[in-house]
Amino acid sequence: MLRQTFKTTKYIALTAIAALCGIAHAQTGLTTIQDTLFKADGTRFSGTVTIHWNTFDATNVGAVVQQSRSIQVLNGNLQVQLAPNAGAPAPANSYTVMYQSDGREQFTETWTVAPSAAPLKVADVRTGMITSATPSTANQTPIVESSVLGLVADLAQRPVKGAGFGTGSVALINQNGQIETVVGNVGDCVYADGTTGTCGGPSPSFMDAESPGGLVDGTNATFTLASAPSGASLSLFRNGLYMKAGFDYNLSGSTVQFVSGAVPQPMDTLVANYRIDPDSNLANLALASSANKLAEVLCSSGGLTNTHSTLMSLGACDVSAASLKPRDRLEVRFTMAHTGASSGFDFSLKWGSQTVINRHAGALDSAVAGQTESAITATAAQITVQSWGTTLAFLPDIISAPSQSGVRIDLLGALSVEGSDSIALTNYTVLRYPAN
Repeated sequence: MLRQTFKTTKYIALTAIAALCGIAHAQTGLTTIQDTLFKADGTRFSGTVTIHWNTFDATNVGAVVQQSRSIQVLNGNLQVQLAPNAGAPAPANSYTVMYQSDGREQFTETWTVAPSAAPLKVADVRTGMITSATPSTANQTPIVESSVLGLVADLAQRPVKGAGFGTGSVALINQNGQIETVVGNVGDCVYADGTTGTCGGPSPSFMDAESPGGLVDGTNATFTLASAPSGASLSLFRNGLYMKAGFDYNLSGSTVQFVSGAVPQPMDTLVANYRIDPDSNLANLALASSANKLAEVLCSSGGLTNTHSTLMSLGACDVSAASLKPRDRLEVRFTMAHTGASSGFDFSLKWGSQTVINRHAGALDSAVAGQTESAITATAAQITVQSWGTTLAFLPDIISAPSQSGVRIDLLGALSVEGSDSIALTNYTVLRYPAN
Protein backbone atom coordinates (compact mmCIF):
# COMPACT_ATOMS: atom_id res chain seq x y z
CA MET A 1 0.00 0.00 0.00
CA LEU A 2 2.86 2.30 0.82
CA ARG A 3 4.62 1.47 -2.48
CA GLN A 4 1.46 2.19 -4.48
CA THR A 5 1.00 5.52 -2.77
CA PHE A 6 4.62 6.50 -3.65
CA LYS A 7 4.11 5.63 -7.35
CA THR A 8 0.92 7.63 -7.49
CA THR A 9 2.60 10.60 -5.88
CA LYS A 10 5.55 10.42 -8.37
CA TYR A 11 3.18 10.26 -11.37
CA ILE A 12 1.28 13.31 -10.15
CA ALA A 13 4.53 15.23 -9.69
CA LEU A 14 5.77 14.41 -13.22
CA THR A 15 2.40 15.36 -14.66
CA ALA A 16 2.58 18.66 -12.85
CA ILE A 17 6.05 19.37 -14.19
CA ALA A 18 4.94 18.57 -17.77
CA ALA A 19 1.95 20.81 -17.37
CA LEU A 20 4.13 23.63 -16.11
CA CYS A 21 6.45 23.20 -19.12
CA GLY A 22 3.46 23.30 -21.46
CA ILE A 23 2.25 26.45 -19.74
CA ALA A 24 5.73 27.99 -20.08
CA HIS A 25 5.83 27.11 -23.83
CA ALA A 26 2.38 28.53 -24.33
CA GLN A 27 3.43 31.71 -22.60
CA THR A 28 6.41 32.22 -24.91
CA GLY A 29 4.28 31.66 -28.02
CA LEU A 30 7.36 30.70 -30.07
CA THR A 31 7.60 27.95 -32.69
CA THR A 32 10.72 25.77 -32.87
CA ILE A 33 12.25 25.06 -36.29
CA GLN A 34 14.52 22.07 -35.97
CA ASP A 35 16.04 20.20 -38.91
CA THR A 36 19.18 18.60 -40.32
CA LEU A 37 20.61 20.39 -43.36
CA PHE A 38 22.57 18.68 -46.13
CA LYS A 39 24.52 19.73 -49.21
CA ALA A 40 23.81 18.31 -52.65
CA ASP A 41 26.71 15.88 -52.33
CA GLY A 42 25.20 14.33 -49.20
CA THR A 43 27.56 15.97 -46.71
CA ARG A 44 26.13 17.99 -43.86
CA PHE A 45 25.86 21.76 -44.19
CA SER A 46 27.98 23.90 -41.89
CA GLY A 47 27.79 27.66 -41.90
CA THR A 48 25.63 30.56 -40.79
CA VAL A 49 21.91 31.11 -41.23
CA THR A 50 20.92 34.79 -40.93
CA ILE A 51 17.22 35.55 -40.46
CA HIS A 52 15.80 39.02 -41.14
CA TRP A 53 12.29 40.25 -40.39
CA ASN A 54 10.32 43.49 -40.48
CA THR A 55 8.12 44.75 -37.66
CA PHE A 56 4.87 42.77 -37.28
CA ASP A 57 2.27 41.84 -34.65
CA ALA A 58 2.40 38.20 -33.54
CA THR A 59 -0.50 36.47 -31.83
CA ASN A 60 0.26 35.51 -28.19
CA VAL A 61 3.63 37.35 -28.45
CA GLY A 62 2.87 40.99 -29.23
CA ALA A 63 4.72 43.52 -31.36
CA VAL A 64 7.88 42.03 -32.93
CA VAL A 65 10.24 44.82 -33.98
CA GLN A 66 12.42 44.70 -37.08
CA GLN A 67 15.70 42.94 -36.44
CA SER A 68 17.87 40.03 -37.56
CA ARG A 69 19.49 37.01 -35.97
CA SER A 70 22.38 34.74 -36.99
CA ILE A 71 22.50 31.06 -36.08
CA GLN A 72 25.56 28.87 -36.42
CA VAL A 73 24.83 25.53 -38.08
CA LEU A 74 27.34 22.82 -37.17
CA ASN A 75 27.31 19.44 -38.83
CA GLY A 76 23.90 20.17 -40.36
CA ASN A 77 22.07 20.78 -37.04
CA LEU A 78 19.67 23.75 -37.19
CA GLN A 79 17.49 24.79 -34.26
CA VAL A 80 15.87 28.18 -33.77
CA GLN A 81 12.71 29.56 -32.12
CA LEU A 82 10.71 32.24 -33.94
CA ALA A 83 7.49 34.12 -33.35
CA PRO A 84 4.74 32.76 -35.63
CA ASN A 85 4.02 35.15 -38.51
CA ALA A 86 1.46 33.03 -40.38
CA GLY A 87 -1.88 34.81 -40.25
CA ALA A 88 -0.39 37.70 -38.31
CA PRO A 89 -2.39 40.94 -38.43
CA ALA A 90 -1.26 43.62 -40.87
CA PRO A 91 1.38 44.48 -41.76
CA ALA A 92 1.99 41.05 -43.25
CA ASN A 93 5.53 39.77 -42.85
CA SER A 94 7.80 36.89 -43.86
CA TYR A 95 11.21 35.85 -42.61
CA THR A 96 14.08 36.28 -45.06
CA VAL A 97 16.63 33.54 -44.47
CA MET A 98 20.14 33.71 -45.96
CA TYR A 99 22.48 30.72 -45.92
CA GLN A 100 26.23 31.51 -45.82
CA SER A 101 28.97 28.95 -46.17
CA ASP A 102 32.56 28.77 -47.45
CA GLY A 103 32.95 32.56 -47.17
CA ARG A 104 30.02 33.52 -49.41
CA GLU A 105 26.24 33.61 -49.52
CA GLN A 106 24.88 30.37 -50.94
CA PHE A 107 21.18 31.15 -51.38
CA THR A 108 18.20 32.96 -49.81
CA GLU A 109 14.66 31.80 -49.06
CA THR A 110 11.57 33.02 -47.20
CA TRP A 111 9.79 31.39 -44.25
CA THR A 112 6.28 31.66 -42.93
CA VAL A 113 6.07 30.19 -39.43
CA ALA A 114 2.79 28.84 -38.10
CA PRO A 115 2.01 28.42 -34.37
CA SER A 116 3.03 24.89 -33.36
CA ALA A 117 3.75 23.14 -30.08
CA ALA A 118 5.81 20.52 -31.93
CA PRO A 119 9.07 21.41 -33.75
CA LEU A 120 8.71 22.10 -37.50
CA LYS A 121 11.04 21.18 -40.37
CA VAL A 122 12.45 23.76 -42.78
CA ALA A 123 10.23 22.28 -45.50
CA ASP A 124 7.20 23.11 -43.29
CA VAL A 125 8.00 26.83 -43.17
CA ARG A 126 9.67 27.46 -46.54
CA THR A 127 7.46 29.60 -48.81
CA GLY A 128 9.77 30.78 -51.58
CA MET A 129 13.29 31.16 -52.98
CA ILE A 130 15.06 34.43 -53.78
CA THR A 131 17.69 34.57 -56.53
CA SER A 132 19.99 37.42 -57.61
CA ALA A 133 19.27 36.88 -61.33
CA THR A 134 16.21 39.18 -61.23
CA PRO A 135 16.84 41.76 -58.51
CA SER A 136 13.87 43.73 -57.31
CA THR A 137 13.61 47.31 -58.52
CA ALA A 138 10.57 48.18 -56.45
CA ASN A 139 12.49 50.54 -54.17
CA GLN A 140 14.93 51.89 -56.76
CA THR A 141 14.69 55.53 -57.85
CA PRO A 142 16.57 56.81 -60.93
CA ILE A 143 19.11 59.54 -60.18
CA VAL A 144 19.68 62.11 -62.94
CA GLU A 145 23.22 63.35 -63.52
CA SER A 146 22.30 66.98 -62.83
CA SER A 147 21.14 66.10 -59.30
CA VAL A 148 24.64 64.90 -58.32
CA LEU A 149 26.72 67.87 -57.24
CA GLY A 150 29.59 68.51 -59.67
CA LEU A 151 28.97 65.38 -61.79
CA VAL A 152 28.04 67.17 -65.04
CA ALA A 153 31.07 69.47 -64.78
CA ASP A 154 33.37 66.53 -64.08
CA LEU A 155 32.01 64.54 -67.03
CA ALA A 156 32.50 67.54 -69.32
CA GLN A 157 36.23 67.57 -68.48
CA ARG A 158 36.95 64.03 -69.65
CA PRO A 159 38.24 63.60 -73.20
CA VAL A 160 35.96 61.99 -75.80
CA LYS A 161 36.62 60.11 -79.04
CA GLY A 162 37.79 62.16 -82.01
CA ALA A 163 37.49 61.44 -85.72
CA GLY A 164 40.86 59.69 -85.73
CA PHE A 165 40.16 57.43 -82.73
CA GLY A 166 41.39 53.86 -83.08
CA THR A 167 42.51 50.89 -81.01
CA GLY A 168 45.78 49.05 -80.53
CA SER A 169 47.97 52.17 -80.80
CA VAL A 170 49.26 55.07 -78.70
CA ALA A 171 46.60 57.68 -77.91
CA LEU A 172 47.02 61.46 -78.17
CA ILE A 173 44.83 64.43 -77.22
CA ASN A 174 44.18 66.70 -80.20
CA GLN A 175 43.77 70.48 -80.10
CA ASN A 176 40.05 70.07 -79.38
CA GLY A 177 40.65 67.87 -76.34
CA GLN A 178 39.55 64.69 -78.13
CA ILE A 179 41.26 61.29 -78.07
CA GLU A 180 42.82 60.19 -81.36
CA THR A 181 45.32 57.53 -82.41
CA VAL A 182 48.94 58.34 -83.12
CA VAL A 183 49.84 57.65 -86.75
CA GLY A 184 53.22 56.11 -87.51
CA ASN A 185 55.18 52.98 -88.24
CA VAL A 186 56.19 50.19 -85.89
CA GLY A 187 59.40 51.22 -84.14
CA ASP A 188 58.74 54.97 -84.38
CA CYS A 189 58.92 57.24 -81.36
CA VAL A 190 56.05 59.56 -80.43
CA TYR A 191 57.00 63.21 -79.96
CA ALA A 192 55.36 65.65 -77.55
CA ASP A 193 53.17 67.16 -80.28
CA GLY A 194 51.74 63.75 -81.23
CA THR A 195 53.79 63.26 -84.39
CA THR A 196 56.07 60.26 -84.89
CA GLY A 197 59.55 59.73 -86.24
CA THR A 198 62.83 57.92 -85.82
CA CYS A 199 63.83 57.35 -82.21
CA GLY A 200 66.86 59.13 -80.79
CA GLY A 201 68.64 62.29 -81.87
CA PRO A 202 71.48 62.64 -84.35
CA SER A 203 74.62 60.72 -83.40
CA PRO A 204 78.05 62.36 -83.39
CA SER A 205 80.26 61.84 -86.44
CA PHE A 206 83.93 60.88 -86.33
CA MET A 207 86.63 62.05 -88.70
CA ASP A 208 89.63 59.70 -88.87
CA ALA A 209 92.98 60.23 -90.60
CA GLU A 210 91.95 63.52 -92.18
CA SER A 211 94.69 65.57 -93.88
CA PRO A 212 94.18 69.24 -92.92
CA GLY A 213 93.97 71.61 -95.85
CA GLY A 214 96.94 73.92 -96.36
CA LEU A 215 100.32 74.22 -98.06
CA VAL A 216 103.14 72.31 -96.30
CA ASP A 217 106.12 74.44 -97.29
CA GLY A 218 107.79 75.37 -94.02
CA THR A 219 106.27 78.85 -94.12
CA ASN A 220 102.50 78.32 -93.98
CA ALA A 221 101.28 77.98 -90.39
CA THR A 222 97.51 77.98 -91.02
CA PHE A 223 95.62 74.79 -91.86
CA THR A 224 91.92 74.09 -92.19
CA LEU A 225 89.83 71.08 -91.09
CA ALA A 226 86.69 69.94 -92.93
CA SER A 227 84.54 70.57 -89.82
CA ALA A 228 84.92 72.15 -86.40
CA PRO A 229 85.97 69.50 -83.83
CA SER A 230 83.72 68.99 -80.83
CA GLY A 231 85.34 70.18 -77.57
CA ALA A 232 88.90 68.90 -77.10
CA SER A 233 88.38 65.87 -79.34
CA LEU A 234 91.05 66.86 -81.89
CA SER A 235 94.11 64.61 -82.00
CA LEU A 236 96.67 66.11 -84.39
CA PHE A 237 99.80 64.20 -85.48
CA ARG A 238 102.85 65.48 -87.39
CA ASN A 239 104.92 62.67 -88.86
CA GLY A 240 103.30 60.35 -86.31
CA LEU A 241 104.17 62.59 -83.35
CA TYR A 242 101.32 63.90 -81.24
CA MET A 243 100.96 67.69 -81.33
CA LYS A 244 99.82 69.31 -78.07
CA ALA A 245 97.05 71.90 -78.27
CA GLY A 246 98.06 75.28 -76.83
CA PHE A 247 101.74 74.39 -77.08
CA ASP A 248 102.29 73.29 -80.69
CA TYR A 249 99.16 74.84 -82.16
CA ASN A 250 95.94 76.68 -81.39
CA LEU A 251 92.47 75.67 -82.62
CA SER A 252 89.76 78.18 -83.54
CA GLY A 253 86.63 76.59 -85.01
CA SER A 254 87.95 74.51 -87.91
CA THR A 255 91.24 76.48 -88.23
CA VAL A 256 94.54 75.11 -86.88
CA GLN A 257 97.23 77.75 -86.29
CA PHE A 258 100.73 76.37 -85.61
CA VAL A 259 103.14 78.31 -83.43
CA SER A 260 106.37 79.51 -85.02
CA GLY A 261 108.55 76.70 -83.70
CA ALA A 262 106.17 73.96 -84.87
CA VAL A 263 105.35 75.04 -88.44
CA PRO A 264 105.14 71.92 -90.69
CA GLN A 265 108.10 71.57 -93.01
CA PRO A 266 108.18 70.27 -96.60
CA MET A 267 107.56 66.50 -96.79
CA ASP A 268 105.90 66.52 -93.32
CA THR A 269 102.68 64.53 -92.97
CA LEU A 270 99.74 65.88 -90.94
CA VAL A 271 96.91 63.60 -89.74
CA ALA A 272 93.87 64.75 -87.72
CA ASN A 273 91.31 62.66 -85.82
CA TYR A 274 88.32 64.36 -84.18
CA ARG A 275 84.61 64.16 -83.35
CA ILE A 276 81.89 66.41 -84.82
CA ASP A 277 79.18 67.64 -82.46
CA PRO A 278 75.81 67.06 -84.20
CA ASP A 279 74.38 70.25 -82.68
CA SER A 280 76.95 72.33 -84.53
CA ASN A 281 75.56 71.01 -87.84
CA LEU A 282 71.89 70.97 -86.82
CA ALA A 283 70.71 73.06 -89.78
CA ASN A 284 72.45 70.82 -92.32
CA LEU A 285 71.19 67.68 -90.57
CA ALA A 286 67.63 69.01 -90.57
CA LEU A 287 67.79 69.75 -94.27
CA ALA A 288 69.19 66.31 -95.00
CA SER A 289 66.55 64.66 -92.84
CA SER A 290 63.76 66.58 -94.55
CA ALA A 291 65.08 65.74 -97.99
CA ASN A 292 65.24 62.03 -97.15
CA LYS A 293 61.99 61.86 -95.13
CA LEU A 294 60.14 58.62 -95.84
CA ALA A 295 56.41 58.56 -96.36
CA GLU A 296 54.22 57.16 -93.59
CA VAL A 297 51.69 54.57 -94.75
CA LEU A 298 48.44 55.45 -92.97
CA CYS A 299 46.27 52.86 -94.75
CA SER A 300 46.97 50.25 -97.42
CA SER A 301 44.63 47.41 -98.28
CA GLY A 302 42.29 45.81 -100.75
CA GLY A 303 38.62 46.74 -100.69
CA LEU A 304 35.13 45.37 -101.19
CA THR A 305 33.12 44.35 -104.27
CA ASN A 306 29.71 45.76 -105.24
CA THR A 307 27.26 44.05 -107.63
CA HIS A 308 24.42 46.53 -107.06
CA SER A 309 23.42 49.88 -108.49
CA THR A 310 23.44 51.56 -105.07
CA LEU A 311 26.65 53.48 -104.32
CA MET A 312 28.47 51.86 -101.40
CA SER A 313 31.78 52.30 -99.58
CA LEU A 314 34.41 49.89 -100.92
CA GLY A 315 37.22 51.08 -98.61
CA ALA A 316 37.99 53.94 -96.23
CA CYS A 317 40.77 55.42 -94.12
CA ASP A 318 40.35 57.58 -90.99
CA VAL A 319 43.11 60.21 -90.77
CA SER A 320 43.64 61.88 -87.39
CA ALA A 321 44.25 65.58 -86.84
CA ALA A 322 47.88 64.76 -85.95
CA SER A 323 48.38 63.75 -89.61
CA LEU A 324 46.88 66.95 -90.98
CA LYS A 325 49.35 69.52 -89.74
CA PRO A 326 50.27 72.59 -91.81
CA ARG A 327 52.88 71.81 -94.52
CA ASP A 328 52.12 68.07 -94.35
CA ARG A 329 51.20 66.36 -97.62
CA LEU A 330 48.70 63.53 -97.99
CA GLU A 331 48.55 61.26 -101.02
CA VAL A 332 45.79 58.80 -101.96
CA ARG A 333 46.16 56.18 -104.71
CA PHE A 334 43.58 53.62 -105.73
CA THR A 335 42.67 51.13 -108.46
CA MET A 336 39.30 49.53 -109.21
CA ALA A 337 38.50 46.55 -111.43
CA HIS A 338 35.30 46.08 -113.46
CA THR A 339 34.21 42.56 -114.46
CA GLY A 340 31.64 42.00 -117.21
CA ALA A 341 30.68 44.17 -120.13
CA SER A 342 26.95 44.68 -119.75
CA SER A 343 26.95 47.69 -117.45
CA GLY A 344 28.86 50.87 -116.88
CA PHE A 345 29.72 51.98 -113.36
CA ASP A 346 30.28 55.02 -111.16
CA PHE A 347 33.15 55.61 -108.75
CA SER A 348 34.00 58.45 -106.40
CA LEU A 349 36.42 59.56 -103.69
CA LYS A 350 35.27 61.65 -100.73
CA TRP A 351 37.50 63.85 -98.55
CA GLY A 352 35.40 64.11 -95.41
CA SER A 353 32.02 65.41 -96.53
CA GLN A 354 33.38 66.78 -99.83
CA THR A 355 33.45 64.68 -103.03
CA VAL A 356 36.72 65.28 -104.91
CA ILE A 357 36.37 62.55 -107.60
CA ASN A 358 33.02 61.59 -109.12
CA ARG A 359 33.12 59.88 -112.54
CA HIS A 360 31.12 57.49 -114.72
CA ALA A 361 32.98 54.76 -116.63
CA GLY A 362 31.59 52.80 -119.53
CA ALA A 363 30.90 49.09 -119.85
CA LEU A 364 34.17 48.61 -121.76
CA ASP A 365 36.29 50.04 -118.94
CA SER A 366 37.84 47.01 -117.28
CA ALA A 367 39.76 49.12 -114.75
CA VAL A 368 40.00 52.67 -113.42
CA ALA A 369 42.57 54.42 -111.26
CA GLY A 370 42.88 57.66 -109.37
CA GLN A 371 45.27 59.71 -107.33
CA THR A 372 45.03 62.78 -105.11
CA GLU A 373 47.66 64.91 -103.40
CA SER A 374 46.56 67.18 -100.57
CA ALA A 375 48.73 70.08 -99.43
CA ILE A 376 47.67 70.88 -95.86
CA THR A 377 47.66 74.52 -94.73
CA ALA A 378 46.49 76.15 -91.51
CA THR A 379 43.06 76.90 -92.96
CA ALA A 380 42.47 74.53 -95.87
CA ALA A 381 43.67 71.62 -97.98
CA GLN A 382 44.52 72.18 -101.63
CA ILE A 383 43.86 68.88 -103.39
CA THR A 384 45.29 67.96 -106.80
CA VAL A 385 43.10 65.29 -108.42
CA GLN A 386 43.50 62.99 -111.41
CA SER A 387 41.63 59.88 -112.61
CA TRP A 388 41.50 57.70 -115.72
CA GLY A 389 40.46 54.27 -117.03
CA THR A 390 41.18 51.78 -119.78
CA THR A 391 38.92 53.79 -122.07
CA LEU A 392 37.95 56.59 -119.66
CA ALA A 393 39.79 59.81 -120.49
CA PHE A 394 42.42 61.25 -118.19
CA LEU A 395 40.91 64.07 -116.09
CA PRO A 396 42.93 66.36 -113.76
CA ASP A 397 41.50 68.91 -111.35
CA ILE A 398 42.40 71.11 -108.36
CA ILE A 399 39.97 71.38 -105.45
CA SER A 400 40.11 73.34 -102.20
CA ALA A 401 38.66 71.72 -99.09
CA PRO A 402 38.23 73.32 -95.66
CA SER A 403 40.64 72.45 -92.85
CA GLN A 404 39.29 69.66 -90.63
CA SER A 405 40.10 68.08 -87.28
CA GLY A 406 40.60 64.61 -88.66
CA VAL A 407 39.13 63.43 -91.94
CA ARG A 408 37.68 60.23 -93.40
CA ILE A 409 38.80 59.29 -96.91
CA ASP A 410 36.12 57.11 -98.50
CA LEU A 411 36.17 55.26 -101.85
CA LEU A 412 32.78 54.33 -103.30
CA GLY A 413 31.51 52.41 -106.34
CA ALA A 414 28.27 51.17 -107.94
CA LEU A 415 27.05 49.60 -111.20
CA SER A 416 24.75 51.46 -113.53
CA VAL A 417 22.58 48.39 -114.07
CA GLU A 418 22.46 45.37 -111.79
CA GLY A 419 23.23 42.07 -113.44
CA SER A 420 26.27 39.84 -113.73
CA ASP A 421 28.83 42.69 -113.61
CA SER A 422 30.74 43.80 -110.53
CA ILE A 423 32.98 46.67 -109.45
CA ALA A 424 35.75 46.01 -106.90
CA LEU A 425 38.33 48.17 -105.10
CA THR A 426 41.47 46.14 -105.81
CA ASN A 427 43.87 48.31 -103.82
CA TYR A 428 44.14 51.67 -102.10
CA THR A 429 46.94 53.40 -100.20
CA VAL A 430 47.01 56.58 -98.11
CA LEU A 431 50.47 58.10 -97.61
CA ARG A 432 51.55 60.97 -95.39
CA TYR A 433 54.64 63.08 -96.03
CA PRO A 434 55.31 64.95 -92.76
CA ALA A 435 56.81 68.42 -92.93
CA ASN A 436 58.78 68.04 -89.69
